[in-house]
Amino acid sequence: MNLIRFNQHPVNMLSEMMDDFDRNFFFRPQVNRTFTPSVNIHETDEGFLLELAAPGMQKEDFKVNLDSNVLTISAELKSENEEKNEKLIRCEFSYNSFSRSFSLPKSTDLDKIKADYKDGILKVNIPKREEAKVAVNRQIAIS
Repeated sequence: MNLIRFNQHPVNMLSEMMDDFDRNFFFRPQVNRTFTPSVNIHETDEGFLLELAAPGMQKEDFKVNLDSNVLTISAELKSENEEKNEKLIRCEFSYNSFSRSFSLPKSTDLDKIKADYKDGILKVNIPKREEAKVAVNRQIAIS
């Protein structure tokens, strides 16, 4: 017979069960929402491609700033839902924001950075300088 250790504290387990119950049976807005979109960074011979997943946003929601060699992507979302009924008035406000900063290598061409938002993904194309694209490929003799 093998013993399996139970690593989760019972209070944490109870809290998770209550959150699941509330989520499935009641609508209770979360007080402390944090939103940090996921980022993929690809390097090619031509440059870097940064993909930021932010579905449901508009391109006007984003701010892309470049300060020296630091690229900062930020957004602020506000939504106000108001439901009126003869006996009930309910208002819910939601504010979310995020900011992500990336240090760019010196080999990037800062003047040619382009951004495009489509299908919930913000793509930032960061090209390399021409001198950084040239790869020296040679065999080195051993003396």
